[in-house]
This record gives sequence, C-alpha cells and structure tokens, in this order.
Amino acid sequence: MFRFIFRRILETIPVMLAVATITFFMLRIAPGGPFDSEREAPPSVQKKLDEYYGFDKPLLTQYLMQMGRLLKGDLGFSFKYQNRTVNEVIREAAPVSLELGIYSLTVAMVFGLIAGIIASLRPNTLTDYIPSSLSMVGICLPTFLMGPIFILFFVLKLEWFGMGWTTPDTKVLPSLTLGLYYAAYIARLARGGMREVLNQDYIRTARAKGATEKRVILKHALKGGIIPVISFLGPATAGLIAGSFVIETIFFIPGLGQHFVKSAFDRDYTMVMGVVLFFAALIVLLNLLSDVLLVWLNPKLKFD
Repeated sequence: MFRFIFRRILETIPVMLAVATITFFMLRIAPGGPFDSEREAPPSVQKKLDEYYGFDKPLLTQYLMQMGRLLKGDLGFSFKYQNRTVNEVIREAAPVSLELGIYSLTVAMVFGLIAGIIASLRPNTLTDYIPSSLSMVGICLPTFLMGPIFILFFVLKLEWFGMGWTTPDTKVLPSLTLGLYYAAYIARLARGGMREVLNQDYIRTARAKGATEKRVILKHALKGGIIPVISFLGPATAGLIAGSFVIETIFFIPGLGQHFVKSAFDRDYTMVMGVVLFFAALIVLLNLLSDVLLVWLNPKLKFD
C-alpha cells in the first residue's frame, strides 16, 4: 500500500505541473490584465507596474519565474488584496470551503445511501419508486437553481435560516443545496450496487443460516453494495469543489470559491493560480483516499 501511495504521489508532480502551465497561459491569453480598470493609468505608471511585476519580460521568462516561485511554495502577493500574500488568503479562506465540503459530502452520503438501500430492498414497489423518482428530480435540479429556490422559500418567506457563514443556521442551506444534488447520484448507485449484491449466493446462504435482515444488509451486503459509491467519490469530489464556487457566491460564504470567482473577474493572476493549485492538490488527495478505500472494500482488487 505504501508503495502504491508513493507512486501516486510521484505521478501527481507532472499533473500539478501541467495544471500550473495550463492555468498560466490561459490567464495570459484571456483579455485584460490585473491593472485594468475603468480609469486608465498613465503610461508611465503602467510601465513601472509592468517592470515591478515582470510583465515587461517575454512570456516564457514570466512562466519560468512563476514556476520557480511555485517550486519554493511561494504563491506571491495578490494583485487586488494589497499587502497580503496568496498563501495568507488561502490559509484564511480554505477552512471555510473545506467545512462546506465536509458538510455537503456528509449530506450526500447519508441521504444517498439511505435512499439507495431502501429502494434496493423492495424493487418495483412504492419503496423503490419514491426514492428513485426523488433521485431523478435531484439530478435534474442543478445547484445554481436549487440555491435561489431555497433562499426564496426558507430564508425570505419562512425566515428559518440566515445567510453567510457565521452561525449554525447559516450553514444548513448551503450544505443541503450542494449535498442533495450528489445524494441523488449516490442513491442511484447505491441502489444498483445493493441489488447486485443482494442476488449473490453468499447473501442467500446468510439468510438460510437464519441471519436477520438487518445483519444481512449491514454486515454482508453493504460492504460490497457501496463499492460503486466509493468509485464515484473521486468525480463527486471534483463536482463538490466546482459546485462550492457557485454556492459560496449565492450564499455569500467567505470561502475560496468566492475569492476565485472575484479574482477571475479582476484578472488577479496569482490568486487564480493559487486557488487552482490548492483545489487540484485537494482533488488528487481525495482521489487517492478513494482508491485506497476501494481496494480495502473489494478483496478482488490489489495495490498495483
């Protein structure tokens, strides 16, 4: 296992280099710059700024300078947050985004697994049709549509919850909005996985030996039934991170997603680069954990 983890970490290096390279050139190709504003700076001031930040140098030189700083772990100063480094902004905002991600993933796993297991126990009955239908509705409602609906109904009309990210009641709706969307996918995967496992011979043997239905499901069937869900956690993590950008903007959450959206509009090159690399590293780490858990649950797989 340790050899597998070490090899995956080594494979991450070229991936992160590719992400940094693509991000760098996409930012430079995009129109506008970090010092563009409605009020144009005098040419002499603009020249000084370009010289100070190295924008007067050839693009390849700028790229090599940026990669050199990244190798040292230095993301540089933000162009828009004066006197603050990108490392400081990420250190401050990342816990908020990670908290939102943990809550949302918990919502997705709990609701998705419960709905999927219930639907798998009695196929082609109401206990199957109702969770499956709700899952389809959840898949068809994206987070950028579900979020405003929740705000309109639960915040403005009923006044049950608040906005932002300060008190427990302000954290409920964002977590539900982001988590329920992926709960729908998990429910369908859990249903399919459980149906396949429940038809296996060893399940019939356990029932024939007098094992209770609860023991059959929780001890024998669940471990194999959730394998498709574990396989989905890698792509789901990427989706949760991308969805958090939208959720943080809609619910005014001071996380990295909101910083990323704002920095993209402001052409804050260093901030965009820092946030992209942070989330790329996070996705790689969570994919690695998902693969390790998948091998642990499925004895047919090995750490190759």
